[in-house]
Amino acid sequence: MEIEIRKATRADLETLRTMEQGVIEAERPFDPTLKEGSIQYYDLEGLLDNPRALVLVATDEDAIVSCGYALEKQGKPYLKYETYAYLGFMFTEPAYRGNGLNGTILENLKEWAQENGLTEIRLTVYDENSAALRAYEKVGFKKHIIEMRWPLSE
Repeated sequence: MEIEIRKATRADLETLRTMEQGVIEAERPFDPTLKEGSIQYYDLEGLLDNPRALVLVATDEDAIVSCGYALEKQGKPYLKYETYAYLGFMFTEPAYRGNGLNGTILENLKEWAQENGLTEIRLTVYDENSAALRAYEKVGFKKHIIEMRWPLSE
């Protein structure tokens, strides 16, 4: 296994869309509010074209096996920072999990954020997704806030 981390391109879109469905299927058990059937989380073309975003992929030879993005977002006016890096689309193919790919992509996204003058990185993760929570805490993320919901009808 010889892994390379590189910037994603439009030529990767078909594979990235498949991986997006992998993210969605992994998260469905944690989110009863998701619509049934095929849905999309990400504007992949927009992320690839955005100069204030970076989409990375990990490849094993020519196969994309992991991915993630960082997007500069505007902070709320009451926060200490004006902008921050928001991370998303963190996915590793099942056969490649446990090899540190997620951590390597996170480290590369962190470097990009720092190079772009960003001082805060945020992401969202389902509270019941203990594997993801452990992975993010392992690289230095801290729990910050919990969003709660009160469904009045399901």
